[in-house]
Amino acid sequence: MMAAYWPAAEGDIATFMNSVEKFVFSRTLKSADWNNTTLVSGDAVAEVERLKRLDGGTIFIFGSADFAATLTAKGLVDEYRLGINPVLLGKGTPLFQNIPERTNLKLTHIRPLKSGVIILHYQPQSA
Repeated sequence: MMAAYWPAAEGDIATFMNSVEKFVFSRTLKSADWNNTTLVSGDAVAEVERLKRLDGGTIFIFGSADFAATLTAKGLVDEYRLGINPVLLGKGTPLFQNIPERTNLKLTHIRPLKSGVIILHYQPQSA
């Protein structure tokens, strides 16, 4: 879990992760104790729509294929940043499931990392 790792981590990314405003969407958690974290247990789509109307920067989703699929189905994703990791797990949750219609994506940026991970930036294109 991210909240267990980042508070004790050091470095620029750790500083960012611990200071940035975070929203945790959960139906089961009763509290979120990580610094600058708000727990959202209600209508996730309505909350993301509200957040997108605010000035304040980019919204990122970490670690939830189901949540990402819900927002994709509602047209709330402006950019996909997909990390291709050089590890084959053999199982897992598909990222793009239950998508109501075909969506073409435009590659806008590629960023290789020293670890071998490649970050691909895509923007959804209108039909």
